[in-house]
Amino acid sequence: MKLTPNDAFSTVTQWAQRLRRGETTSLALTEFYLERLERIGPQFNCVVTVTRDLALQQAAEADRLLAQGQDRGPLHGIPYGAKDLLATRGIPTTWGAAPFKDRIIDRDATVIERLREAGAVLAAKLSMVEIAGGFGYRQADASFTGPGRNGWNRDRWSGGSSSGPGAAVAAGLVPYAIGSETSGSIITPAGYNGVAGLRPTYGRVSRHGAMALSWTLDKLGPMARTAEDCGHVLHAIAGVDRHDPTSITESYQFTPHDFTAKKARIATIKGALENVQPEVRTNFEVAQKTLGEFAEFEEIELPPLPYSAVVGTIINCEQAAAFEEFIRDGKVWELSAPEDRWGGHSPLAIPAKDYINALRVRGKIQHALDAFFEKYDAIIAPSLSTVAGPIDRDFREWSKGFSSTSLGVASNAAGLPAIALCNGFGQDNLPTGFQLVGRALEENRLLSLAMAYQSRTDWHTRHPELP
Repeated sequence: MKLTPNDAFSTVTQWAQRLRRGETTSLALTEFYLERLERIGPQFNCVVTVTRDLALQQAAEADRLLAQGQDRGPLHGIPYGAKDLLATRGIPTTWGAAPFKDRIIDRDATVIERLREAGAVLAAKLSMVEIAGGFGYRQADASFTGPGRNGWNRDRWSGGSSSGPGAAVAAGLVPYAIGSETSGSIITPAGYNGVAGLRPTYGRVSRHGAMALSWTLDKLGPMARTAEDCGHVLHAIAGVDRHDPTSITESYQFTPHDFTAKKARIATIKGALENVQPEVRTNFEVAQKTLGEFAEFEEIELPPLPYSAVVGTIINCEQAAAFEEFIRDGKVWELSAPEDRWGGHSPLAIPAKDYINALRVRGKIQHALDAFFEKYDAIIAPSLSTVAGPIDRDFREWSKGFSSTSLGVASNAAGLPAIALCNGFGQDNLPTGFQLVGRALEENRLLSLAMAYQSRTDWHTRHPELP
């Protein structure tokens, strides 16, 4: 089977079927994506390291096992990329930051190990905003690899901090990638690049071997073309890990729900469409009509709690603890974005009582949001208020006059799962999207709603025209 540029945008499920029908091999598939990563990746500043030698070794092993009848599941033999905050033995792990660009952590993160056990092929370490954006960056050029460029338009931002995974999936450089989110870093690049992004429940996926920005907020999750692909990846990487005491003991299996017998109940947020771009509003309303074929809606108001202040305080205090030596020894001055060089200093002076009070209020947020899910299967809102902005402008400039709901920051405070999906295109033919947030540990409910939506639409099949 001769692979064409359009094949680069195939889903994990499609590649799994082709491999098992003998239409291609993991080695051929891996060579195909490695060539794209090396040729196209630099155009988007989305690749830090192409792991060619390792990928070819893993692909050859995947082919050997399949030939012997040993099938490790839907990810077997399929290449992927990992955000460069995940440790990889013998391969640089840079955290997107110049001071660490040559640093090698001599171990594999648990997620990397679990994907290897699932037969997956690591093809690249993907770029990210330096230190996962924890030092207060305000523009796209905040990584030693350069500004993350959008998979649909290289003059627009890919989104942070998982900029590389978002662009790489959108541009057909890998079928799926692993990103991380502390407060928006999966949902944002998924939304700007028009791909599916799944943020699991806090603790669902082990963070052992991942850079810690905020120990009590960080989460790892997949970005792919479809919700179904995200489900398969989550199935492979979820589970308790003795190396991560915050990982939850409850096991996870990807088993979608059926909403045909009983309609789902989805909550919308009052005022969610008031301060968004017109196309974002229109596409959201059309998507809601599609969802209405198997769901019913009711408008709610989020409880009036200080979501942003709580999350901001927790992140600032925990990153100050994690990076105190880095800040005090002066290496922080080697970062790319000027505002990142000084942005980490002030959190060192936050009083302990502020951190403790933020943790106390977070408990109230968790209880308040959990109460909603006694009645609803999900809460829905636009993923972002605008399409991706220009890479050469301060975020505050190009987003002026627009604002999102508090759903993203509130659900991150509570550690809740969410999925972002493309629902059309807006200004300058850039993707728009919506997010569904669910109850803790109910990723399958969200994935089922997302799969039902994607079965009725074709936005996830659209892709940029790249050779």
